[in-house]
Amino acid sequence: MRFAVLGTGTVGRTIAAKLASLGHEVTIGTRDPQATLARTEPDGMGTPPFAQWQQGHPQIRLATFADSAASADAVVNATSGGGALDALRLAGADNLAGKLLLDIANPLDFSQGMPPSLNPVNTDSLGEQIQRTFPDAKVVKTLNTMSAHIMVDPSQVPGEHDVFLSGDDADAKKAATDLLVSIGWPAGSVLDLGDITTARGTEMLLPIWLRLYGALGHADFNFHVQSARTTA
Repeated sequence: MRFAVLGTGTVGRTIAAKLASLGHEVTIGTRDPQATLARTEPDGMGTPPFAQWQQGHPQIRLATFADSAASADAVVNATSGGGALDALRLAGADNLAGKLLLDIANPLDFSQGMPPSLNPVNTDSLGEQIQRTFPDAKVVKTLNTMSAHIMVDPSQVPGEHDVFLSGDDADAKKAATDLLVSIGWPAGSVLDLGDITTARGTEMLLPIWLRLYGALGHADFNFHVQSARTTA
């Protein structure tokens, strides 16, 4: 498949590299490719400049949001939550229409400092906002409840742990599940929570995730749902 991964940060790079390693054709989308390649210093999170990373991943192309989405069969939103809708608008509604759109971002709001809060929260979610804004896209919220290295290598956390799905389109969720299994997630660990409104719940796991990170001092953990009943 041809994937557009929107976002050049750690999450976007990690997802893009994994997809490329599985034989997919991957393009990373950014607002201004020339500006992205011209950066020579780490960003505010200490992430090395993109050009340095790309030297080790020459098979992954860099393009504008629109060009990357236009040539893709499926799109991954790995932008920061606050910039997701703007990035997707630049990608273009026509370029997203009819395509699987995996939303792995979280609407973290850093305006009041650390730790960040969520915006929206409780009665809405970023996943829902994306689906409303791009009604012809097939949005599936997933992989947003763990760190990037666990997204692409769940074996880094011993034992059973889970990844969640939210979305309105059954076929899109099936395609997302198949992709997750190809990445390394056991099929039984992929939990379909229901329609896109259930993305509110997974996004609201982020405050406890952040506090667990602070308490444990590392991000090598994930959530597991232990149920006394099996689903039909």
